[in-house]
Amino acid sequence: MDLYYEIQGKGAPVVLIHSPGVDSREWKFIAPILAQSFQVITFDGRGTGKSPAPTDPINLVEDLKRLLEHLNVGQAVLIGHSMGGQAAADFALTYPSMVSRLILLAPALTGFPYSEAFTQWMAQVNSFAPDLGKMIDYSLAGPNYRVVMSSPQRDFLIEMHTDYMRKVFTEWKCFEVNWPQPPAIERLEEIAAPTLFLHGTVEWGDMEGVAEQYKRVPSCEIIRIEGADHMLTLTHPAETAGYIEQFLKEPI
Repeated sequence: MDLYYEIQGKGAPVVLIHSPGVDSREWKFIAPILAQSFQVITFDGRGTGKSPAPTDPINLVEDLKRLLEHLNVGQAVLIGHSMGGQAAADFALTYPSMVSRLILLAPALTGFPYSEAFTQWMAQVNSFAPDLGKMIDYSLAGPNYRVVMSSPQRDFLIEMHTDYMRKVFTEWKCFEVNWPQPPAIERLEEIAAPTLFLHGTVEWGDMEGVAEQYKRVPSCEIIRIEGADHMLTLTHPAETAGYIEQFLKEPI
């Protein structure tokens, strides 16, 4: 397995796990802020950005473990966005000693029963395959992208999303993703790391449902960023980074 990664700054290690549909470039505003105080590790997941396409089933948790072992990082702060947040939480449940703190940005949740509206939207996006133009247009017209698609970062998101879709349909040999069992939704009480949950208010209703589940985590602070959508990393980076820095300064 090869993964493209970058390291900025010095200090305690902080690993940023990007959302699906984009790549590690989504951290371009947040990473430099955090790198003023921490060693910030960003990487492209399999088949995204500069990392090679998957040829076998993807295991995001084990990929992250191998990356940390390669970098000789025994314990780190994990910051995951969307499915990256899902991977971070599953990692924290599987390898609790390797996670000092867990920060989740609009995360997905393994085993969560997503609404019919959301699942139908996803199915509609996939139904346009292999017409990448239609897939991208319909995907980014989702209600969770209303803010970013009206922002100065609109073209940047379209560029990342287009690169992602093109790689998926021209390079990927396998589309299966394996997650640890039992699913995280059944084990949230077992998350030992202090947890911060950030999400915007312009989202699918499912996000409130996921946030409600995270109230079961023994130490979890939930913060809503008013006026942000799913891509708070692009439209609200300073505010997001500010909450992260404040959380990391709090004593455990």
